[in-house]
Amino acid sequence: MARVTTLSLAAAQPPRFRDVVELLKPITWFPPIWAFLCGVASAGIPLSSRWPFLIAGIALVGPLVCGTSQAVNDWFDRHVDAINEPGRPIPSGRIAGQWGLWIAVIGTGAALLVAAATDRWVFAATCLGLAFAWAYSAPPLRLKQSGIWGPSAVALTYEGLTWFTGAAAMAGAFPSRRIMAILLLYSAGAFGIMTLNDFKAVAGDRAMGIRSLPATLGVDRAARLACVVMVVPQCAVVALLLHWQHQLVAAVIAALLVGQLALMARLLRDPLRFTPWYNATGTSLYVLGMLATALALGGVLGL
Repeated sequence: MARVTTLSLAAAQPPRFRDVVELLKPITWFPPIWAFLCGVASAGIPLSSRWPFLIAGIALVGPLVCGTSQAVNDWFDRHVDAINEPGRPIPSGRIAGQWGLWIAVIGTGAALLVAAATDRWVFAATCLGLAFAWAYSAPPLRLKQSGIWGPSAVALTYEGLTWFTGAAAMAGAFPSRRIMAILLLYSAGAFGIMTLNDFKAVAGDRAMGIRSLPATLGVDRAARLACVVMVVPQCAVVALLLHWQHQLVAAVIAALLVGQLALMARLLRDPLRFTPWYNATGTSLYVLGMLATALALGGVLGL
């Protein structure tokens, strides 16, 4: 009885800071922060005039929204993680009791407060991003179980909504039609990146009944689809940049795309083996193209 009481009291103790940081997975904050900075660049607003919004936005899309999404995901996956990854903070007991859920709830509230103090459009984007974060992992929707809705939700939030947030935070207004067109195209292309991310768990997805595209279509077909989805939106970006008289940047994006095509040829030879390699190479070219396009939209150096 004394042992049970001791364990119950221990479970009620607040987790250590380092365990909370591990739960929020700072390494995952980089993609949305990069997209946010692309949004900042695309707005073409001097940083000196809006630096408080810049700082608030980085905190918002990184630790608050993205970090919260990681906490939500780990909380609702805690039973699976107890089998597959028992060393994680929640299944290991380092974040015990209901603290995993409370961290997700507190993060949601903090994100909404920061967004509300920033801009109405930032607040709207944050509400949508948080809704996707909960819908992705939490029942009854659990979008992550779908090979279509799961990657779509992550691509839209990681690329599109964070780009939107950066542009809106800097301009203090709804982004221009050009910015909206570009961020939607790069969000569509990111669906392919998210599909490639599912390759690492294809065996587990099949065992758990998660209908990721690699699990349902097969690795080879899913890899080919991912490549097409990444290429087509970038072709559209090149066409739009040419139409808007950004010839130099259009040429840069086209060159980066040719580089990706060369890397895709190797990826498709053995997708399971080469996906991590492609994520470090081809995906890097993709996000560099995002930044180049953003600089063109923002009129940096007359590009």
